[in-house]
Amino acid sequence: MKHLNIKVTGKVQGVFFRASTKAVADQMGIKGFVRNEKDGSVYIEAEAQPVILDAFIDWCKEGPDKAVVENVKVSDGELKNYRNFEVIKKNLLW
Repeated sequence: MKHLNIKVTGKVQGVFFRASTKAVADQMGIKGFVRNEKDGSVYIEAEAQPVILDAFIDWCKEGPDKAVVENVKVSDGELKNYRNFEVIKKNLLW
């Protein structure tokens, strides 16, 4: 198992990016969450086997039909053993 922190920038809010990310994550068996950030980006924490995460990152670089992904920044993180994949509707920090 591996944990990745993923930041996706571009036209990624208001294009069903979070809902699409959840659908793809659920299909792939990925655990974690996705949320919109104040700066217009989307932040994802994802946990799965490395080969599955590689395919997930490839999807993140495309996103749903209406998204225009400019950059995907990926960094390793500490395993948190999430139970499922959630869409966080509102960032409580802002």
